[in-house]
Amino acid sequence: MDPVSLVVGAAIALGGVMIGRLIPRRSPAQQRPPVAVPAAPRTPQPICGCGHHLVFHDQESKLCQAQVVIPGRWVGQSGGTYRQCMCQGYRGPVPVDEYYAPDILGDS
Repeated sequence: MDPVSLVVGAAIALGGVMIGRLIPRRSPAQQRPPVAVPAAPRTPQPICGCGHHLVFHDQESKLCQAQVVIPGRWVGQSGGTYRQCMCQGYRGPVPVDEYYAPDILGDS
């Protein structure tokens, strides 16, 4: 390599470093806000495959009692209509039953 191209390359690199040092840094108002820490995961909710919560399902027959909206554009009407959810039984996580256990370290 010839010495002239080495000097030109060094001058370009030094010029870039100097320009980077001379340009004022961003003020704190211009910097992006810190990323929020995501919330801790909540306890799993008993949601059925139909999208409704366990409370919408009958305890004995397990049929879904929720109403669903059928948009009118699907049936040629201007508004929407309601009908009962067609879910035939709860298909979701079963909540664990809560039991009371007396303290082991009770007074004797």
